[in-house]
Amino acid sequence: MARRSAGWALRALPPLLQPLPPRGPAASYGTSITSAKIHVNGVHLHYQQTGEGSHAVLLLPGMLGSGQTDFGPQLKSMNKQLFTIVAWDPRGYGQSIPPLRDFPPDFFERDAKDAVDLMQALKFKKFSLLGWSDGGITALIAAAKYPTLIHKLVVWGANTSVTQEDVRIYNGIRDVSKWSEKVKKPLEDMYGHKYFARTCEAWVDGISRFAEKSGGNICQELLPDIKCPTFIIHGEKDPLVPQAHAEYIHKHIKGSQLLLMPEGKHNLHLRFAEDFNRQVEDFLR
Repeated sequence: MARRSAGWALRALPPLLQPLPPRGPAASYGTSITSAKIHVNGVHLHYQQTGEGSHAVLLLPGMLGSGQTDFGPQLKSMNKQLFTIVAWDPRGYGQSIPPLRDFPPDFFERDAKDAVDLMQALKFKKFSLLGWSDGGITALIAAAKYPTLIHKLVVWGANTSVTQEDVRIYNGIRDVSKWSEKVKKPLEDMYGHKYFARTCEAWVDGISRFAEKSGGNICQELLPDIKCPTFIIHGEKDPLVPQAHAEYIHKHIKGSQLLLMPEGKHNLHLRFAEDFNRQVEDFLR
């Protein structure tokens, strides 16, 4: 097992893939970060965009997340000559309000369609997905359902089923007043306490309903349909997503890579941003 500078453990890697040729011109925004909204599927979705590279990459945030709260180090520091980076706010999150966020049974599929349709509205013909937590689930669904559009896939902190143990963990974060100030403050600043607290409770109820389905399934049956190169990252100290979920995803996506980070927690891309960015850029090249 190879070791990396910040405690990365690498396993089950196939031979390095040859880089694909450029996918056509993308809008050039230099190194500044632009912010805008675009009408997609009946709502106005907010996104941030930076970079001028030919390889388009969409960043998909976690529960209650947005580009602003979840991907600062990626928007700031990922290679802007190689990549054009887009970070979106799913409907009901961040600056994509209205509408208010809700959690119908198909909310992950809805987010996947919104994400793909957003990138197509921005005129990207093919793009890679970087999905964290709920955004990782959304990215898995998008890669499976829209295979001709997805170049490469990176997910971390994601799961494709909900166990009773997961439900216990989710209920442990239901009351946002018990969250650490560091995690809570940017979300309270963005939403105000009432919307933040109410939406977190609704999320716990919404995602816990998957545990009532056979096998707790969210999207397990879609994993074999993912054909693009896939990179799964997992923090071994993640308190929200047990490692078994990452191992399941790795086992069921043919040819995927799994990278374990012994000191990583759920927000490994923020705490270890420099190493995370380097590993992801190497995979995307």
